Amino acid sequence: MLYIMLYYIYMEVIWQPKSTKQLLKIGDRKLRIRIVAGVNKLHDWPHCSNTKPLNNHRYGYRLRIGDWRVLFDVIEGNPVIIEITEVKKRDDRTY
Repeated sequence: MLYIMLYYIYMEVIWQPKSTKQLLKIGDRKLRIRIVAGVNKLHDWPHCSNTKPLNNHRYGYRLRIGDWRVLFDVIEGNPVIIEITEVKKRDDRTY
């Protein structure tokens, strides 16, 4: 007999007020929808594409969505909390 145990990790994504304000300032509605859809894919953490850990940065990870970056932290525990801290357009000052 083969027993397969599945573990479901409960995930919670929290948007900080600063990141919500930055998202709402983006004028293009379709782009805002793309960013929110990309963040929703973080529910598959740690098996997400376009994410990268950041070294020597105040935020732990970044999610790339076109020219935009979503900076976030992961707080391990039960539930695993993903805290969205900033939404920025990629330029010289992003990192």
